[in-house]
Amino acid sequence: MREPISIAVPLAKRIMKIAVGEKRLPREDEIGKFLIELNLEELYRGRELALFRDRDVVVIVFPRENPVVDVLPASGEVSEALEVVTYHDKKLNAIIVEILPANDLEYEGNIGLEPVIVNLETGELESNPVLGDFEEEKDRAYLTIDKETFERWRKTGRLNTCPICGGELAWRGERALCLDCGYGVKVRGD
Repeated sequence: MREPISIAVPLAKRIMKIAVGEKRLPREDEIGKFLIELNLEELYRGRELALFRDRDVVVIVFPRENPVVDVLPASGEVSEALEVVTYHDKKLNAIIVEILPANDLEYEGNIGLEPVIVNLETGELESNPVLGDFEEEKDRAYLTIDKETFERWRKTGRLNTCPICGGELAWRGERALCLDCGYGVKVRGD
């Protein structure tokens, strides 16, 4: 069963690539393409919003100057809903991508995800987000990251902190399990 986090993190990763590579915010059609890549079906696209869904999650895209993407469980349980918010911070002259609880009062977990901060002058990443894609193995979901992301994360000295919830990670080789949220993290070999 997919949870909102399993859509929000890969989406933020794809948005980060646009921000770093092209120094701009994503367009609505690009966000839609990313959601389709994440195996969501497009149900509606109009002037004020786009709607995507699979069996477990519903995603609403608000195509504004600063795109907002709400990711909700298909069950309607608001306590697990997340927002991927992307905007241009004029004071920092940076593109910011954040994953936030859609409802701070009811969110049951902790978001340990560091925001993406991309300097618009240099196109360099000024933060250390640990973003990747999710893979299911047996009864566990793993956040799969590449070697570059792992090295950037290692240099922060926080390898024992879960990038998803902020809890404690237990490592075995190139895999870790969070003792709090239960998600795993693994490093891709390529």
